[in-house]
Amino acid sequence: MTNADIQISGKRPWTAEPTEKVFEIFIKTTPKRLWEAITDEELRRKYNFGASASSDWTPGSRYELASGSMLLATGENLEVDPPHRLVQSFTAVWSEDVKREGTSRVTWEIEPVGDSCRLTVTHDQLSEDAHGEIYGGWPMILSGLKTLLETGETLTTPGSLLYSQAP
Repeated sequence: MTNADIQISGKRPWTAEPTEKVFEIFIKTTPKRLWEAITDEELRRKYNFGASASSDWTPGSRYELASGSMLLATGENLEVDPPHRLVQSFTAVWSEDVKREGTSRVTWEIEPVGDSCRLTVTHDQLSEDAHGEIYGGWPMILSGLKTLLETGETLTTPGSLLYSQAP
């Protein structure tokens, strides 16, 4: 199967709307372990720029992305269907530039494929000229997630642990 054979939400990734960014990755893991890595504070910190995600992971509950006392993003868990789908509102607050962007939406979809999972992350409801910081970190986050689950190691690319030393 080639990338040209893969369809995401009825659209090919390279034809997505400008207000929608679609990221897809295959990870050798189980849906349960992948869900845990998305929702566990300590695991999330290892691949999400050093920031953890805290919540009770129920529909309508609040979540926060933070590193120590530094709040990076907030939102609401709109849909919670473990270990298949998580839909969240997303409001970035790490800088004045991203705060002006307002709220967007992030959808995590987990699909088992043989002994692996296809993880599709769709970041949508973005403004047409959305600041690149809002969605630009997804390739590094997802690469870090894949590295962690497949090797047990953390990704050490520049920026991958950006907030790991925050107060």
